[in-house]
Amino acid sequence: MVTEQRTKQQDAAERKQLERLRAGLMPFQLVKYFSFSSLAVILVFTLFLSWVISRNARDVMLDQSEAYSLLLSENLNQIIFRSFVLPTVVRYGKIALSNEDQFKHLDKIVRNATRSMKMENVTIFDSNVNIISYSTDEELVGKKDMGGLEYHKALTGEANSQIVTSGTLLSLVPWAPSVYCQQKTFIPFRLMRDNDSSADLIMGVIEITQDLSREYAAILQLQRRIILLSTVIMGIMFLVLRTIVSRADKIMEKRVRERLALEQELHKVERLAHLGTMVATVSHEIKSPLGIVRSTAEMLAKRIKKVAPGNENLAEIIVDETIRLNNIVMEFLDFARPQKVKLQAVATNRTVDQVLQFIDADLTAKNIELRRDFKSDMENIFIDQDLFYRALLNILVNAIQAMPHGGVLTVTTDNAKDDDSVKITIEDNGLGISEEHIGEIFKPFVTNKNKGTGLGLAITKNIIEQHHGTIAVTSKEGEGTVFTITLFN
Repeated sequence: MVTEQRTKQQDAAERKQLERLRAGLMPFQLVKYFSFSSLAVILVFTLFLSWVISRNARDVMLDQSEAYSLLLSENLNQIIFRSFVLPTVVRYGKIALSNEDQFKHLDKIVRNATRSMKMENVTIFDSNVNIISYSTDEELVGKKDMGGLEYHKALTGEANSQIVTSGTLLSLVPWAPSVYCQQKTFIPFRLMRDNDSSADLIMGVIEITQDLSREYAAILQLQRRIILLSTVIMGIMFLVLRTIVSRADKIMEKRVRERLALEQELHKVERLAHLGTMVATVSHEIKSPLGIVRSTAEMLAKRIKKVAPGNENLAEIIVDETIRLNNIVMEFLDFARPQKVKLQAVATNRTVDQVLQFIDADLTAKNIELRRDFKSDMENIFIDQDLFYRALLNILVNAIQAMPHGGVLTVTTDNAKDDDSVKITIEDNGLGISEEHIGEIFKPFVTNKNKGTGLGLAITKNIIEQHHGTIAVTSKEGEGTVFTITLFN
């Protein structure tokens, strides 16, 4: 029940700590969210900008092509009128393209005039009937109703163009259909005056077809480059931002955890300080009455021995229990009121050996074999001999209690090679400590024994730390425990 209650308390504390951690990281999470959102907005805006740029380039290309076609058409209008219409009318009296000679003559003039110009096809429509009278593509000659809205606009004197395109960015993929772009310009074929100006009389409609597939493909290539470049730049920015954010996230989380750990440590110190004050006060108040009880029990034992021999053991029980209670009170006082350390140089092996001699009788009684592994040329250590003696004794007593059925106790001393320090190792092959409890053995009032205050190892740790040393423990349940004390000179 106690273990279950402690587990629930630990879970509640962990949840509370996690909530505080999330609260500490919340401002940074918002910064991270807005950073990635801004990056996404920039990417969308860049793609839109690339579309606008390519669209503008396409419009400029088409405007230039249309202006070129109109200029070409005006020039072709004059060439056809002066080189074909006038001579033909003079010679034949009328224009009849069904006449093979007239058709060949017109075809020769048109092809010579457009030889060095970017034209795919030149077509001339009749002004009276929507029929193709001439075309550089002979298959179109004679076809009717081929002129659409643009043809009728040209008959009213309005020059205009028609764009036919197919293909998108996906058309640039090798296996996709090729890009196609064709511009058809329709201009009225007018009667020319002697001063090279055009008259109002419209004799037909000239259609000039240009293949702009290469130019259109180049624009799509430009659009693709802009999109790819933008994507690469955004990708690099995303990776850089992701790296910065990830690193900052770890730093922020580490700092928040350090702050929480520091707060917990401060709370722990405050609680221990209050607890120490309370323990010192209570222990001091108990110590004096215990002394009176003990002395009274000793006197009572002497009188009982005279009055009722054989019953003096009852008073001796009181004396033994008061001694035990006095030892407990002394532990509380030592924990609450740490002793001032008085350092002096002592021989390491001799100090450890003194403690081992003191527990020799207990080792024999418990059937425990003692193995000493002392390094002969050990350096002296600066310690408070009485306090350090007690720290070693606490560890050795725990080792003896961990081997109720006997075992082997190994004590080792050695000098560290990398620095000026001394190591003392105490190893037993007893019951060991579970992983669940090994992190709590140095905490005050934590014990798995039926008797005891749980202050022995806590006091030991305080003593070692007062000597500016460290104490470490490794253990495996059922195999034994190893305590390692490191003292720095």
